[in-house]
Amino acid sequence: MFKINRLNNIAHVGLDLLTDNYEMVEGLNTADAALVRSANLHEIELPNSLKAIARAGAGVNNIPLDKCAEKGIVVFNTPGANANGVKEIVIASLILASRDLLGGINWVTSVKEEPEVAKLVEKNKAKFVGTEIKGKKLGVIGLGAIGVMVANVAIKLEMEVYGYDPFISVGSAWKLSKYIKPSKSLEEIYRECDFITVHVPLTDTTKGMFNQDAFALMKDGVKLLNFSRDTLVNDDDIIAALDSGKVGKYVTDFPNPKVVGHQGVIAIPHLGASTNESEDNCAVMAVVQLMDYLENGNIKNSVNFPNCDMGVCTQAERIAIHHRNVPNMLSQFTAAFAKENINISDMMNRSKGQWAYTMLDIEPPSNPDIIKRIEDIDGVLRIRVIK
Repeated sequence: MFKINRLNNIAHVGLDLLTDNYEMVEGLNTADAALVRSANLHEIELPNSLKAIARAGAGVNNIPLDKCAEKGIVVFNTPGANANGVKEIVIASLILASRDLLGGINWVTSVKEEPEVAKLVEKNKAKFVGTEIKGKKLGVIGLGAIGVMVANVAIKLEMEVYGYDPFISVGSAWKLSKYIKPSKSLEEIYRECDFITVHVPLTDTTKGMFNQDAFALMKDGVKLLNFSRDTLVNDDDIIAALDSGKVGKYVTDFPNPKVVGHQGVIAIPHLGASTNESEDNCAVMAVVQLMDYLENGNIKNSVNFPNCDMGVCTQAERIAIHHRNVPNMLSQFTAAFAKENINISDMMNRSKGQWAYTMLDIEPPSNPDIIKRIEDIDGVLRIRVIK
């Protein structure tokens, strides 16, 4: 019986997948795994019983990844599960940034009590004239699940699309429209594009990437869309760029006191993935990944450990070992089983940075002495016996 703690509300379409082999529990103290959306885990003591955390969403800033890795806790996310919801709001924001729909709607609301509203509308509508996006150049920075979908839809809207991603995956490359122009540098995106939308994770290298130096390279009046992370954009620099006219509009899904209400800012209350469909997709993906890990040891879409999949466990026993990515680990594992005349029928080892993960299917089953011997090897973080 696996014990699951739910730190936030998770769509029931995902929770309903849990079988009778799972029990929902209050608190983390006895939990084998946790399901989370926005709860901040940085200040929470993670118990030794905790084996995995599944985030129903893509961002994992609320989870202490290194701390989890040190304890052999796998952290999953759900990349692509909410991609369509974000894609749609990005496309809507392209329109909002080019046509002053919000200004017009707010003005109409302000004159709603006037008896001659229709005449006022005809007299004042010229104040809200905008431009069409057809034929305009769109730069898409980051061609993951969301970026590819945005780029492909923009092509269908007859925009000229530039894409930049030096780390694009093979899967994303296959999905990308052949009409998208590959850019070799951010500078080309900045120099050429009328609209720029960013879809990259927040890292030490991307934090504040949109700053005064970047804005200086852009076209006058460029429209910037940020549905990735707040701090990709330097607040002081974007305000200065808006005031000077270098940036015409800034659409952000991350309101903060510096940008909210500033001229040229369209601040959306973090609605990128706020659709019923996205929440369902994330919940299903999170639960499926969690169950596969707990039952079979397989890892898919982990942000702190490598992907590793040996299918359903059909042998007498499967041993899953989280360890540091250092030399001589595999030889020590295999030697421990060989000493007890235990056969390794299948094995997989993968690494991700300083962390590694090894699965071994063995027959006959192990015994507590072997498990303890492996557990005591310097560099082993956690060992699990999966029946």
